[in-house]
Amino acid sequence: MGCLEALKPEVILSGSSFREAREYIKKNVREYHEVEPGYKIFDIHIIGVPPLYVGVEGEDLILPYTKPCHGTFVVKIPGGGEIARLRGRTGK
Repeated sequence: MGCLEALKPEVILSGSSFREAREYIKKNVREYHEVEPGYKIFDIHIIGVPPLYVGVEGEDLILPYTKPCHGTFVVKIPGGGEIARLRGRTGK
């Protein structure tokens, strides 16, 4: 599994539930995509209770990240080639 800290995330929301993270993305990010639990961005698996949303804001991704023993966060990371891969998925 990859290390989120290596991507220098900006924490937007901390100590949230899966539902709060999902609602934050849905209400605050214009473009978002539903992904299945276990979806991989870079080398990081997204876990949580469906539906899980990953947002696109400019060149950044906004996503929920759950860190065992620390809870769920909504973070912003540079998107790189992951944005095109996310947009190109079928079955959105």
